Amino acid sequence: MTRIDSTPLSSTPRARLGRYPDRARVDRSDLHAVLDAGIVCHLGVVVDGAPLVLPTGYGRIGDVLYLHGSSAATSLRAADAEPVCVTVTLVDGIVYARSVFSHSVNYRCAVVHGRARRVDDDTEKLAGLRALAEHMAPGSWDHAREPTRRELAATLLLAVDTTEASVKVRTGPPGDEDDDIAGATCWAGVLPVTTAWGEPQPCPQLAAGVQVPGYVADRP
Repeated sequence: MTRIDSTPLSSTPRARLGRYPDRARVDRSDLHAVLDAGIVCHLGVVVDGAPLVLPTGYGRIGDVLYLHGSSAATSLRAADAEPVCVTVTLVDGIVYARSVFSHSVNYRCAVVHGRARRVDDDTEKLAGLRALAEHMAPGSWDHAREPTRRELAATLLLAVDTTEASVKVRTGPPGDEDDDIAGATCWAGVLPVTTAWGEPQPCPQLAAGVQVPGYVADRP
């Protein structure tokens, strides 16, 4: 079931913020905003009794995240039907303070707790893979060749419900102590961090006359 964006996020013990609870964002729209702005998530799973955290691509349909990889991937196979933690972090700036202790980072971070589910239904699998492709490379699904049966068999797709999740955001200048503000002469402030797309680099084997399409050249 797809929730409306104003639905509050869960407040389970795992999802409740312990440090700086004032930085919590409580609406589901805040979770969607972070997930939609990210490109790569980190999947945390226990493999052979030890924690393993790996970066992976993802896509979202409503309140469900889809993560994919090779059907031979140890981490994905170990995650099937098991508790996992999925995180997406966006760094917006480095915060320079007057004391080293008060240095910080401006960021947006989403943490999702759930039980991963292997997707075997062909219709859902194609929909999940499309969501993933369109999240990472918008416009590509309608122009590139779709997966073959063999490629689908070689791909493992996991679904993770985002019901239990938290969002934490830090913005603004450093939070220096009054004594440090009064006595320091060093610079303090925020150095913003931005991500920008570069010039498209054509494949060396690209057929003559094929131009860069708008969905690549004009990506916001």
